Amino acid sequence: MTNVSTNARLKPSQLTADLTVKQFANATPTAEIEQVFIGHERAKEALTFGLSMAAPGFNVYAMGEHGTGRQTLIKQMLAATASQEPTPDEWCYINNFDDPNSPHNLYVSPGDGKQLLTRMNTFIDELMDLFPEIFDNPGYQRQKAALDRDFNKKYDQAITEVEAAALKEDVVLFEENGEIGFSPLVEGKPLNDKEFAELKEPKRADFYILLAKLEDLLSEKLIELPQWKRIASDKLRKLKHETAAQSIQPFLKELETEFASNIGVQKYLAKVKAHVVDAVLELLVDESNEAPNDKDMRKLMVERFLPNLLVTRKADEGAPVIYEQNPTFQNLFGHVDFGSFQGGSYTSYRLIRPGALHKANGGYILLEADKLLTQPLVWARLKLALKSQQITIENPHLEYAQPGAFSLQPEKIPLNVKVILLGDPEIYYTLQDYDQEFTELFRVLADFDRHLEKSQSNLNDYANLIRQRAHRNNYPEVTDEAVLELVKYALRRAEHQHKISANIVQVNDLLDEAFYLWKLSDGTNGLCGKHVTMALAAKQRRTGRMSEAWLEEIKERQLLIDTEGEKIGKINGLTVLEIGDSVFGTPARITATVYAGSQGVTDIEREVDLGKSIHSKGVLILTGYLGHKYGQKFPVTISANIAIEQSYGHIDGDSASMAELCALISAIANLPINQGLAITGSMNQHGEVQSIGGVNEKIEGFYRLCKDKGLTGEQGVIIPKTNTINLMLAPEVIQAVADGKFAIYAVENIDQAIEILMAQPAGEITRTGRYPRKSIHGIVLDKLSAFSDLLNGVEE
Repeated sequence: MTNVSTNARLKPSQLTADLTVKQFANATPTAEIEQVFIGHERAKEALTFGLSMAAPGFNVYAMGEHGTGRQTLIKQMLAATASQEPTPDEWCYINNFDDPNSPHNLYVSPGDGKQLLTRMNTFIDELMDLFPEIFDNPGYQRQKAALDRDFNKKYDQAITEVEAAALKEDVVLFEENGEIGFSPLVEGKPLNDKEFAELKEPKRADFYILLAKLEDLLSEKLIELPQWKRIASDKLRKLKHETAAQSIQPFLKELETEFASNIGVQKYLAKVKAHVVDAVLELLVDESNEAPNDKDMRKLMVERFLPNLLVTRKADEGAPVIYEQNPTFQNLFGHVDFGSFQGGSYTSYRLIRPGALHKANGGYILLEADKLLTQPLVWARLKLALKSQQITIENPHLEYAQPGAFSLQPEKIPLNVKVILLGDPEIYYTLQDYDQEFTELFRVLADFDRHLEKSQSNLNDYANLIRQRAHRNNYPEVTDEAVLELVKYALRRAEHQHKISANIVQVNDLLDEAFYLWKLSDGTNGLCGKHVTMALAAKQRRTGRMSEAWLEEIKERQLLIDTEGEKIGKINGLTVLEIGDSVFGTPARITATVYAGSQGVTDIEREVDLGKSIHSKGVLILTGYLGHKYGQKFPVTISANIAIEQSYGHIDGDSASMAELCALISAIANLPINQGLAITGSMNQHGEVQSIGGVNEKIEGFYRLCKDKGLTGEQGVIIPKTNTINLMLAPEVIQAVADGKFAIYAVENIDQAIEILMAQPAGEITRTGRYPRKSIHGIVLDKLSAFSDLLNGVEE
């Protein structure tokens, strides 16, 4: 083993975070744990600022990943802030008696809405009890009789005068079935039709002439009869109105006194007072035989006078906090329902339904950006509502409806709400780039961290969070060993030895699975570390079918990967595959071929449109490295092909660039590479190794393959040194390293990597600008010089 191999080889203690059970020994008793929230100081400051700014436009965009506790923190802060604020008014819709299609809004003091409904229901019941029986009282009947007598007196006087004139002409006046007629008198006795027909023609003709005169006289005397009737009807109507108004006045006065301090209710009662008498006379005093029953009459009164209370509030509950999980147009802005009656549809102000903005008016509303933006028309209307500070209830598709479609146009309600929008960074920056109104309306960014520092304070708080959940769900006591394993899992999710993943949901899920396994065991003692370890293993098994199938194909030689021996121009690179929630590392063979030519380094993946831009960039960097390293004294002329073998899908990322360069150097120098080693890492044009992602999955994937084929003690993985801090390896891998069965090397530059892979010095350039002849760089330089001479001719 070379000195580089020895110095670059990592110790077992460097492969995971430095954590011990003792760090969780001084835990707070579960019963005494207070609600805590870890980290996110920057987001807390932004939220405090955003919630305190009353000026329009200072709504908040809470940016972060799901599971980082955004909602929990925001709800905690909102609950604390809202509880100190005054409770906003309640809003109702009331009937617009002048235009029922445009209902009016009505505000009432917090808590008065239900009281108003109760009193108005009582008021309607009182009217139902009062009418029509109020018109049976003697006072009303006397006044009505007096009106009837006045009319009858005028009528009787006119008939008497006509009757007297008729008797002078020996004609008698009679009334039959409401009609007035005349009959001649003979010997003081009126003739019937038969007797009249037996009279001689001259007498009948004289009677007809006389009859015409009498009828003219009757018409003259009764010419004012319609006016008498109209006057009588007007007086009767006025009497009814006055009687009803006098009867209703005490009840209205009682309502006005009860709500004397509420200006909105006073205005409403004034409108009721102006129309209730007419409604009572129309609906409750129906003298026809088809009068509706009491139930129907009460429903009609309710439809006219009972307010439609949109949202109820308690007097001292503070400002509302609403989280709308499904922000559809109707759920957010409200809508107008329709009912059916006798095959037709109808609507009224009583069928107006509130939305989340009505419920949050005067307070705060939480919305998820991705759900909001996928709903048709919602985003544009929300911006309009925030800019105009008004809530409009409308049918957004009414203009596309069939002709004749009808809907109400309720009066707009003033809006005063603070919106907190939950979303990821991609949505935030997209809206900033393409929507100017978004920048004007959401001026406060609360940026939530993905990771938390592994300080002792944060570790204690993290342990408390875990135990809080266990306590809430009636889980057994979570031991310090279990907390240690859960924290290690959080560090693994963060891919960092000094940073904990802020996604507490993933840790909670693992805790729930550990509790399930605890129940399947003896169910005694506490929830231990072994239950967490078993839960993690069970989870990996459930999602591990794809990784096992991949390794099985390698063992069957369906995929050509060697873990022993030496090969020229062949190297084991490491990749990470993510399929659904299954993430695993697997080796991939990278090969390079070299021949005399001037085509340069060809990326086969790019040529066949499988290599994406970042991967192609990594290959182009190799050309820059070759020219800089070896082309200082002669032109580097080479034709080389690089490929990731047996890959049939798109490839992206530059984490294979170091492996590709090692394979290329091996092919140029004709030096074999140890196939028991795999390598991952990107590089720059100067040969410096750069960090990559998924380092834990890559190492464990190659370890599983070596274990299945048989560990020889010569196998291992080369990673960038800067990725050492990201190592959170499985205990099995750490133990194999401790036993000398597996090795992990951390390198800083390409020279260290090729020395480990080819077991030969890379070589350092001398003052004369040459490398030692038997060094790797010296051999490569000689080979490239030979290619140059072959193509360009030897200089004299």
